[in-house]
Amino acid sequence: MLRVRDLKTYFVTEHGRGTARAVDEVSFDLYPGETLGIVGESGCGKTVTSLSILRLVPEPPGHILPGSLIEFEGRNLLALPAPELRAVRGNQIAMIFQEPMTSLNPVFTVGDQIGEAAIIHQHLSRKAARARAIEMLKLVGIADPEERVDDYPHQLSGGMRQRVMIAMALVCHPKVLIADEPTTALDVTIQAQILELLDRLQQELGMAVLLITHDLGLVAGHADRVVVMYAGRVVETAETTELFDRPTHPYTEGLLAAVPRIDAPLARLHAIPGQVPAATAWPAGCRFHPRCPYAWDKCIAQEPPLLETGVTGHAARCWLVTEPERRQAKR
Repeated sequence: MLRVRDLKTYFVTEHGRGTARAVDEVSFDLYPGETLGIVGESGCGKTVTSLSILRLVPEPPGHILPGSLIEFEGRNLLALPAPELRAVRGNQIAMIFQEPMTSLNPVFTVGDQIGEAAIIHQHLSRKAARARAIEMLKLVGIADPEERVDDYPHQLSGGMRQRVMIAMALVCHPKVLIADEPTTALDVTIQAQILELLDRLQQELGMAVLLITHDLGLVAGHADRVVVMYAGRVVETAETTELFDRPTHPYTEGLLAAVPRIDAPLARLHAIPGQVPAATAWPAGCRFHPRCPYAWDKCIAQEPPLLETGVTGHAARCWLVTEPERRQAKR
């Protein structure tokens, strides 16, 4: 349904500090009805990837480089004229943004904001759009939707605002939903409710979901496949159970080791040393080598391609795939 190939999104920084290669040759596929998780630390390029799909990257300073391909149902979104792209945005591909308070307009009621997309894309009257907004508020589990439809964002709790964002995204019944950190800043109980809601709506509406998060626990419970990103690159991709059972890239291994375990509540949490390098100065060779416990000369000199591990659909950008004995030697 959605095909991304060799996506490069760069930003020209101010004061001559160089070009930030935020997304650098990223490729993945999204199939009908599935949930694909994109995970990684802050600064790895997850959100820029999602914004690039809908061409929401501000130009300047950002630009998507020639040679990139984003194909939705056979149409290259990067080549669509603006009116055709607007017909796709919010209609066939919708997005839930990270911060509902900054994404909602404080001077319009939530009913007006939910109904706006239905008026633009489905040519509903204002009365019909209001009825659709009430229907959507009911669908996302907000009590007293007939009253809440006239509330302003500041009158709602964080969890309710996030539900309003989901209602806005789903009002046109999109084929693809991009959920960028959909549970950030919500307490654990509300997080669980929001995720259950997304799962239920996905089954009811049959849409594909691109779930962008840094939370591997969230991915484990909700994604069919996972793409792990680091320093603007895809470093590993696999089906969810396969990734958790056999993480191959040392970065994925480190992320999984950092997740608290219920069977070892007193165990010391693992931390990956160092931090993600600046996007203006990615290291030569494998971009993870300065933080990698297994790195050797080849990793510093030569960046690996995505290498097949021998399991269908499981690939990792790591020389350990071809020289697994080095992992055992380090242990």
